[in-house]
Amino acid sequence: MNTSDTSRRKALGLALAAVALSAFATGAAAQKKTVEVGLIAPMTGPWARQGQVMKMAADLAIEKINQEGGIKAMGGAQLALKVFDAGDTVERAKNAAQRMVAEAPDLVGATGAYLSSFTLAVTEVTERAQLPVLTFSYSDLITSRGFKYVFQTSATGDQLAEGSLPALMDMAEKASGKRPKTVGIVMDNTAASVAFAKPIRATMLDKLGLKLTVDETFTPPLSNATPLIQRVRSQRPDFLLLMPTVIGDAKLLLEKMNEFGIGKGKLPAISNGAAILDPDLRNNMNVEQLEGVMSVVANWSTAAQKDIMAEFRKKTGEPWATQHFITTYGDMLIFRAALEAAGKADRAAVATALRAMDLATGPAQFFPGGRVKFDANGRRVGAALLIVQWQKGVPVTVYPPKDAVAAPVWPKQ
Repeated sequence: MNTSDTSRRKALGLALAAVALSAFATGAAAQKKTVEVGLIAPMTGPWARQGQVMKMAADLAIEKINQEGGIKAMGGAQLALKVFDAGDTVERAKNAAQRMVAEAPDLVGATGAYLSSFTLAVTEVTERAQLPVLTFSYSDLITSRGFKYVFQTSATGDQLAEGSLPALMDMAEKASGKRPKTVGIVMDNTAASVAFAKPIRATMLDKLGLKLTVDETFTPPLSNATPLIQRVRSQRPDFLLLMPTVIGDAKLLLEKMNEFGIGKGKLPAISNGAAILDPDLRNNMNVEQLEGVMSVVANWSTAAQKDIMAEFRKKTGEPWATQHFITTYGDMLIFRAALEAAGKADRAAVATALRAMDLATGPAQFFPGGRVKFDANGRRVGAALLIVQWQKGVPVTVYPPKDAVAAPVWPKQ
């Protein structure tokens, strides 16, 4: 073999090595790409505050995930958030879902959509697109339709009602020495409120020996709370289930109760969901009128999250983390775990990973019950409830005892 042939072989070998190295680098670069997740929630209208808090949480969680190296199973792929405004009606929420699946075909999953009625419409669209959706909406209907791509991280409306009402009755009895005999309901007609009230009216009143003396439903946003609270004052139930989902409606109702002499703890008021616990409520009304008001929620900050909550407050400037913040933050961590298990940015693979998931660490610390596992319907196994109460200007977890940061105070009439 002459020198010329040897030189050509060496050159060819170097060229092949360069091609291989280039291919390896290209493959690594292809792996280390951006993976898109979606947030669909109200960014305008009466529920915009909650949507903005959800975005804040998603942004912070994704920032932390990316700073920690992204999705390691995908070569350090970075997460990126795509936001879609669900607006203020079911129709707009559905239209937003249609835009989401059309304009963001690379999404591997999404979270949202705040109101249960919005979520029911949105998931009709995302199910057809086989897009995995994590939702904190309460309605039992969300995971009662045989869908395969919807995963509900909250306790359902039925579970919240059935678990909370006996606990509230026990609180009342311990505080006053007698069990309540009458109850009133003032609620809006959104799906979450309807889901919570349905088992109460159907079975729990009889089961607990309660008489329903006030039963009023309104369509949000509320323009005049006077007729509703006049009815409550005239009947004076032992306690009131007060269930608005709009912060402004909560303000109107509580202020009217104070005006009619049944506020400030004179009539025990228990809500469902986080609207009545939002910082904006405290910022826009007399904080004394909030004292003692409770709400049944599927998530809130607990004793176990004390250090994490301090970090959240420092980074966001928010006085406390609402359930929408905590849950959306946890949802991003669930998607990270699913992508690590899937090893690729593929909707079907992410959905499969979600169905197989069973975690007691990581994202599990952000959900009451301490476990992230979904049953065949997409409901989170062991999802628990919390009861939160306004005490000294701050809503704090008071039930169950293992999660409480303060003891409950039953308002005395």
